Amino acid sequence: MIQTVVKRDGRIVGFNEQKIMAAIRKAMLHTDKGEDERLIQMITDHINVHGKSQMTVENIQDAVEMELMKSARKDVAQKYIAYRHQRSIARKAKTREVFLEIINIKNNDVTRENANMNADTPAGMMMKFASESTKPFVDDYLLSEESRDAVSHNYLHVHDKDYYPTKSLTCVQHPLDNILNHGFSAGHGSSRAAKRIETASVLACISMETAQNEMHGGQAIPAFDYYLAPYVRASFIEELKKLEEFNGADYSHLYHKKMNDYIELPLDGLTGEDRVLQHAVNKTVARVHQSMEAFIHNMNTIHSRGGNQVVFSSINYGTDTSAEGRCIMREILKSTYEGVGDGETAIFPIQIWKKKRGVNYLPEDPNYDLYQLACQVTARRFFPNFLNLDATFNQTDEWRADDPQRYLHEVATMGCRTRVFENRFGPKTSVGRGNLSFSTINIVRLAIECMGIDDKEQRIATFFAKLDHMLDITARQLDDRFRFQKTAFVKQFPLLMRSLWIGADKLSPNDTIEPVINQGTLGIGFIGLAECLVALIGKHHGESEEAQALGLRIVTYMRDRVNEFSEKYQHNYSVLATPAEGLSGKFTKVDRKDFGSIPGVTDRDYYTNSNHVPVYYKCSARHKAEVEAPYHDLTRGGHIFYVEIDGDATHNPKVIMSVVDMMDQLNMGYGSVNHNRNRCMDCGYENADPTLEVCPKCGSRHIDRLQRITGYLVGTTDRWNHGKLCELNDRVTHIDGGNQLPLFERL
Repeated sequence: MIQTVVKRDGRIVGFNEQKIMAAIRKAMLHTDKGEDERLIQMITDHINVHGKSQMTVENIQDAVEMELMKSARKDVAQKYIAYRHQRSIARKAKTREVFLEIINIKNNDVTRENANMNADTPAGMMMKFASESTKPFVDDYLLSEESRDAVSHNYLHVHDKDYYPTKSLTCVQHPLDNILNHGFSAGHGSSRAAKRIETASVLACISMETAQNEMHGGQAIPAFDYYLAPYVRASFIEELKKLEEFNGADYSHLYHKKMNDYIELPLDGLTGEDRVLQHAVNKTVARVHQSMEAFIHNMNTIHSRGGNQVVFSSINYGTDTSAEGRCIMREILKSTYEGVGDGETAIFPIQIWKKKRGVNYLPEDPNYDLYQLACQVTARRFFPNFLNLDATFNQTDEWRADDPQRYLHEVATMGCRTRVFENRFGPKTSVGRGNLSFSTINIVRLAIECMGIDDKEQRIATFFAKLDHMLDITARQLDDRFRFQKTAFVKQFPLLMRSLWIGADKLSPNDTIEPVINQGTLGIGFIGLAECLVALIGKHHGESEEAQALGLRIVTYMRDRVNEFSEKYQHNYSVLATPAEGLSGKFTKVDRKDFGSIPGVTDRDYYTNSNHVPVYYKCSARHKAEVEAPYHDLTRGGHIFYVEIDGDATHNPKVIMSVVDMMDQLNMGYGSVNHNRNRCMDCGYENADPTLEVCPKCGSRHIDRLQRITGYLVGTTDRWNHGKLCELNDRVTHIDGGNQLPLFERL
């Protein structure tokens, strides 16, 4: 008798005779004679009794064909065989069509799914060939029938589906000290521990670049300032030793002298040890600045994988008050302000300023001057974004101001919004953890299906019933993916599961990753809250208090169900305010085809990202913030708030401070600003003139607007898909860049 079945992906599962019976029954329903339950049972029993203890799916299907052909129901056999054949043909036909679009470098939503990958290059084509070939395999062999049905009917999107068979995880916050203190090996050669700032900077790049090849999502450093600070002092000591050799003197008593700051100053008028000390400081600062320049340059030029795709990298900093940590922050900010190449804005890493009262937010705080500098840099270069450690949900009782490793108890963000902090299976930290996978529910479609119900209360109740059902399916789908991921071996992730993931240092190469990956999170995302609300009650949450109340009720319900799933499945489930890029237009396109153009719902070529107020809705920055703020506590898998600034904010960093003040007052977790930034694609010249058509430097008319697509920047909108381009064109401003918002009272 059959005991186990080998699935097409190699997994071994228990035999389920109901699947054979369902397949035969489905074939019978497509014949004139209909069902024959007795024959179904007889064939199923025969195959089960005469089969081997372990069989493949293909062998079982072959046996079904043979038994049907032996029976009197040849008509059923024909339908069964035809269905298998049609599935194969359909798969090949779809693949051929997609491949031709890639080969002919057509500008469409397939080749422009990811704006930071050039799918027109040979390597980019190879990535898209692999991606589009893998997705049907996942649909056919890895997704459950209910998940596959939800995906095919536009209710659910499984993110990074092309990476599903690799068992890779989404993202991780690098414990960079492991790399810097011990070095690492990622399969070919090894790197020694860092001894100076230049080496530390390079290893920070290599850590993220190497891990990117083992994962499908972003790479982040949660405490860039703390991790690199020791190498400022090490480099300072090196400079003193050079002076010892030059002057024939002993300066060892200065090696560990307490420093208030590392500020480059002229040597005029200085003598003796004061001159020696300042000279060493000046040389150290210059080395740190060059190292930060190199770090930014590397993160924007070194491709981690094919398709001209650099690492989706992020760095968090802001709370190290040591002189060395402050030096790191000052020079990374200065380098960012200056730009790369011919002065263009760096796309990566996404920089995140960790704002904290008592540390860097108020004028009396030790890092307040660096906060001011951060706002000045943001006003010109979009980054850093601002992470509010003072938000109630971003705090922990473990954080202490006198703890040299307090960064372990500070939330860190993954670039465009992913947040990992709470943990049911270990320490509450972001370090050494990340998201495992996430999937997004199309709540707009659920609402559209309820529009025909006249009674509002019944309409809303029906929507919640549909949402509840989809949440159950999504939770099971993520659990299924987790169970698949956990069968991977440590040796498949030579860096991630040796030096980066929390707890992985206790595993051996031939162990599975099962004991440690539950430290990560599973995200249930949503898209189009605004359109969902319009479908249900006629207005979105930016224009109606009733809609806002319903929106909060919907996302709160999702949060509560996610907490239940965490208990039921024993995972770290969380709600994610999905950063939709290709998905933004994909959901809409199908829904419009099925339901037509519905004003305020499907009449645009995109759905609004997550819980944002629609980009086309004109309102003040304050109103937008008040509407979106309550959702941040509910979406602990990740969220972002942003405002659009009109005009040139370069000389008005106070407008950036005003946005951070709003975040502080309204208990928001993470935010940023968008503003005008033109870039000449020929020479790299940039300015903020919204009417610029000709580059004043080289005369080129090849001018592009540098813009934030979902949370990260894209160097050219030529690579944006249709839906996101339509959204970009609809964006309205919330603040005049020439005028600051009223500063909120800092309590």
